[in-house]
Parts: sequence; C-alpha cells; structure tokens
Amino acid sequence: MDTVLVTGGSGFVGKHLCRKLKDKGYNVLIVSRKKNQEPNYHFWNVTENFIDQEAIIKANYIIHLAGAGIADKRWTKKRKQLLFDSRVNSTNLLFNKVKEINPNLKAFISASGVGYYGTSTSQRIFTEQDESGKDFLSYICKFWEKAALQFNSLNIRTVIFRTGVVLAKKGGAFEKMIKPIKLGIGAVLGKGNQYMPWIHIDDLCRMYIKAIEDSEVNGIYNAVAPEHITNKEITYQIAKTLNKKIYLPPIPAILIKLIFGKMSIILLKGSRISCKKISSLKFKFLHKTLKETALN
Repeated sequence: MDTVLVTGGSGFVGKHLCRKLKDKGYNVLIVSRKKNQEPNYHFWNVTENFIDQEAIIKANYIIHLAGAGIADKRWTKKRKQLLFDSRVNSTNLLFNKVKEINPNLKAFISASGVGYYGTSTSQRIFTEQDESGKDFLSYICKFWEKAALQFNSLNIRTVIFRTGVVLAKKGGAFEKMIKPIKLGIGAVLGKGNQYMPWIHIDDLCRMYIKAIEDSEVNGIYNAVAPEHITNKEITYQIAKTLNKKIYLPPIPAILIKLIFGKMSIILLKGSRISCKKISSLKFKFLHKTLKETALN
C-alpha cells in the first residue's frame, strides 16, 4: 500500500485523517516539531529549514495540514508572522526537499482556507475562480497556495482544499460553540448575519482520501458543506437541538473587537462559499446541513 506523509498529523484534522488513512491500509508517516521515537514519526524544524529526509524519500503522497492555529491567540505582529511562516515557509521547505530527493511524488495535497476570498459579509457566493480578498487572511492563503502550486512545475499533481470551519461532535470549533449555549449564556455574535462556511470532519477526511485515490482531483477546491447558514441561525439551531433558550441579546461587535482584537474579524464576518466544483467530481457529502450533522 502507498505511503502518505502527513504534516500537522497531531492536530484536530490530522488525527482524524491519519486514523482513517490507516483504516484504509495506507502506511502513514507524520512529521512533528517534537522528536518522537516511534518509527512513523519524523522530525522537522521549519525555522531551521530542516526535515528528516527519510520521510520525503518514502512518501508516495504528501498531505500538508501544518500551520499555527488561526484562532488560537490574539493577532499580535509576532503572531501574524508565525501564522504566515508556519504555512508558507513549511510549504517551501517541502517543495525544495521533494525537488531534491523525490521528484516522483504522486501528488501533493495542501490545506488552505476560505479566508482566501477575504473576510466580508455579503450575499455573493464565492467560487474557486474568484480573486483573493485584500485582508490578512486572504494574504496568507494567497501566498500559501502560491507555494503549494510550485509542485506543478515538477509535474506533480497538486490539490488545494480551501477549507471552512471544521466541525465534529467532539473537539474543534463545535465544542467551543456549544459550551456557552449549554451553560445558558449563548448569544448571537454581532449582527448575526455573517455566514459560517463549514464542513464536517468526516467529509473533509473523505475529500483528502479522494484526492489520493482519484487522479481527476487536480487543482483548487472549496471544502465546505452545501449549506449556507448564518451565525444567528447556527446559534438558534444548536439551542433548539439542546432544548435550550437564547436569553442574552446579541453581543455587540465593539465588545468582541475589544476581547479578540484584529482576530475578531473571523467571528464577525463571513460569506457564502460554493462546493459545486468538488461535487461535480461525484463527491457525495455525508453531512449536508448542520441540523443532521455534528448536532446529533
């Protein structure tokens, strides 16, 4: 069976994906910033431009998920640089090493984000053909994707998934969303009309596996569920499912900005994103609406 090298394999998405890859019989290698004696772990240090060459040599496919968490900390100048470097520099490192020692790699599959289109709220439905936005997140995604697309120059099939908020019943964003509602302190954020493009973890993992197994998957795809849902609709849908009430008024945008700083834009803004391109390749979503998915 083929060997798949996964960066970010110890993260929320990475853990789920590695488990599903192993279940399908793939040999999975993980690169980590922490040294580990387990045979399937390999060390890398992006700052020092180092990666264990054995991981690159063995890989038939690379799935690149690594990157500092966008919503983990306030966006200080130092944090913003880390968010950029952990994505762009790591991709450049992988490209240079593959070019040097494994130009026969079958495919390079990279994460990106729907932030590529910019953080704005509108009724427009963005497709893969739309241009990038003009804000910080779109800036990161633009250069992240540019680094990934270098693999095309080696005649290596290159796939990029612009991913929405990843939901699962346990862990990740959903657990953070559901907690205040359970405690009776849930509230709509700002105006509540901002859309939240989302995807269930199972569907996202299935997309990555499809990208390995289906050579027709090539280029850039939006990795989002078909449903377009706003923050207000999400909040009340979760409350209804949990048999809870939303008692508090909407949290003013100015308060959210004071708490989260520049990072607040990802909470207060959001547009609709199309999934038609991946669906045209006969990808069938198991989780099409929030009501039938991680809530149950």
